[in-house]
Amino acid sequence: QVQLVESGGGLVQAGGSLKLSCVASTSSFTIYDMGWFRQAPGNQRDMVARIDGVGSTTYGDSVKGRFTISGDTAKNTVSLEMNSLKPEDTAVYYCNARYYGNVPDAWGQGTLVTVSS
Repeated sequence: QVQLVESGGGLVQAGGSLKLSCVASTSSFTIYDMGWFRQAPGNQRDMVARIDGVGSTTYGDSVKGRFTISGDTAKNTVSLEMNSLKPEDTAVYYCNARYYGNVPDAWGQGTLVTVSS
């Protein structure tokens, strides 16, 4: 059983910054990579950023240059530094983890980020 817990969501004005954090509650499985996805009302869930076990990162086009993902898969943690936030960034942000072996992906419960104009 794997559980991911997100924190750090809240209300911020456009141009501001916010940091999200995610931690896995168990070390029973070995993480391959972790990432952040987001979903706004009426929209699909889109990939925001991902980081793998050797530190390679991937970002969605809309957040490149503004968001930075960091973490340590050995410690089962990941963070997302969000800068220069825009109202379009408003969404529920979900932590995701993929594992080695025959283990399903894990998803957090989501944390709401609201960016006011």
